[in-house]
Amino acid sequence: MTLQPIYPYNKPMNSPMKNQPSERQIFSISELNRRVRQLLETHLPLLWVEGEISNFACPASGHWYLSLKDNSAQVRCVMFRNANQRVAFRPQNGNQVLVRCRVGLYEDRGDYQLIIEHMEEAGFGALQRQFEILKGKLAAEGLFEAEKKQPIPKSVAHIGVITSTTGAAVRDILSVLNRRFPAIKVSVFPTAVQGDQAAQQIVSALADANSCEDLDLLIVSRGGGSLEDLWPFNNEAVARAIDASRLPVISAVGHEVDFTIADFVADLRAPTPSAAAELVSPNGEDIQAQFANYKALLTETVQRVIRQYSQQLTHLHKRLQHPGSRLQQQTQHLDHLDIRLRRAMAAVVGGCRVQTDKLTAQLLRQSPKQPLQSKQQQLSATLKQLYRAISQLQNSRQNKVTQAMHLLDTVSPLKTIGRGYAIIRDTQGEIINSVSKLSKGEQLKGQVKDGEILFEVTDTNSKTLAP
Repeated sequence: MTLQPIYPYNKPMNSPMKNQPSERQIFSISELNRRVRQLLETHLPLLWVEGEISNFACPASGHWYLSLKDNSAQVRCVMFRNANQRVAFRPQNGNQVLVRCRVGLYEDRGDYQLIIEHMEEAGFGALQRQFEILKGKLAAEGLFEAEKKQPIPKSVAHIGVITSTTGAAVRDILSVLNRRFPAIKVSVFPTAVQGDQAAQQIVSALADANSCEDLDLLIVSRGGGSLEDLWPFNNEAVARAIDASRLPVISAVGHEVDFTIADFVADLRAPTPSAAAELVSPNGEDIQAQFANYKALLTETVQRVIRQYSQQLTHLHKRLQHPGSRLQQQTQHLDHLDIRLRRAMAAVVGGCRVQTDKLTAQLLRQSPKQPLQSKQQQLSATLKQLYRAISQLQNSRQNKVTQAMHLLDTVSPLKTIGRGYAIIRDTQGEIINSVSKLSKGEQLKGQVKDGEILFEVTDTNSKTLAP
């Protein structure tokens, strides 16, 4: 800015002054200060100024009065209430701030000052602007969309942790995993988590982790810190590496109130490293309780099935018939067959008699006597043969019936028992036919003619009987 000189005369300096009275233009202090203020406000645009706050004051009016200084100079500043209400923090002496302001002059004292219209924390504000710009760019590209998020596995066996091996984050993660579910395998991919080289190292660690075939997911983590400390996780290359990861990524950067670009791009954000470990690990005590519930349920199911089979066994036992009853049924069946046989034989004889009567009638109707007598003789012989055949057939059937009944009676276990023998069974009802199947102390049942005898084996003597 170039200030035009204010001449103390109405005429230019090169005007002839010789022999003319001097005409001075006299300014009052107020007018001078007003002219200077107008020149400053007219010729200087809005400026961005950075400096350290000192002499901060906030009177009852709500306006802020302060000085901004650097190592060698300072300037007075004012920020009126209608402007400072939009500031997101409370300024204090010693704060480094960045202000947008106009240059002005306080006429009452003739002090040159800055009229502040906007204030933000220096350093943080610059980084915050970069943060918002990158966040808006990646959001416009869809990197934050829910559709791009990979689901986090419900059960994991191997976790990759990308963090510093000397920080508190890795210790917190390992401590939580060891407490909740020690069986989970953990692979740590060491990297710097702050500084100029941290972003590139994080990208390389993500690439190395994605080349491992047996990993289930990744945790990108570090402890809390300032915005500058967390800045590697606001790096565009890191964000795109997380987005390109084939493995699900959990971001656990800083404390719960800290947010980074990595949090928005990751498939899941955890408020702290410890919370990330809890999210991916089941509670061992809960699993043991679940197994106990399964055991109780299985025991109850087995007992119910056993009861069902026991009821079925009881039902089948009731349906099981004694061999004597079965023999009685067979004997009754034979009686029915005998009755049917006799009826059939009677029917055959009756039919023959009817046929004989017909033939006799025919013979009586025919003459001479000799053929009749011949026929009578033939008929007598036929009748004798028929009676003999019927008698033989009846005797043969009767003999078979008698033999069958005798055979059934002979093989009946009841008749054998009646002669003094017994049937030995174990407690399961199986018949014992060899001492090799017995052991000392075993409980046995002996069935005799009129009941059962319960006894215990005290000794066995194996001996082969002569045939």
